[in-house]
Amino acid sequence: MDALHPRLLVGRFADTFRFYDAVLPGLVGAALTRGGESGPYASWDVGAEGVLSLFDRAAMAEVTGGTDLSADPPPAQDRAVLVSRVPDVTAGYELCLRHGGRPVAPPADRPEWGPSMRTAHLRDPDGNLLELQSY
Repeated sequence: MDALHPRLLVGRFADTFRFYDAVLPGLVGAALTRGGESGPYASWDVGAEGVLSLFDRAAMAEVTGGTDLSADPPPAQDRAVLVSRVPDVTAGYELCLRHGGRPVAPPADRPEWGPSMRTAHLRDPDGNLLELQSY
């Protein structure tokens, strides 16, 4: 049962699919369970639990009546971040960059967040913010 998991609404479905399909197995052990690169939907699970799903933004707009709204919001601070605890922040960050992630903040110790906290931040091909962390 999937109690609650994120679904990203993306405009660059194929690019974003390839990114997560390449990095989720190494970061969290997730496997593709539904969908594919052509969209409009794909999801990855760890065991029987949903970890992440992607849905084509335009397809969702058709369902929700948002086709007359801009797909490109004005620049603003992020409203959400996908956070993944990983065993090695630097290795995870490099894996993401090799598969199309865009750097935001390189791996760094963050003692102000916790005595052993280490993080890195990047964006997926659709611009969503990711935080890799270990503690």
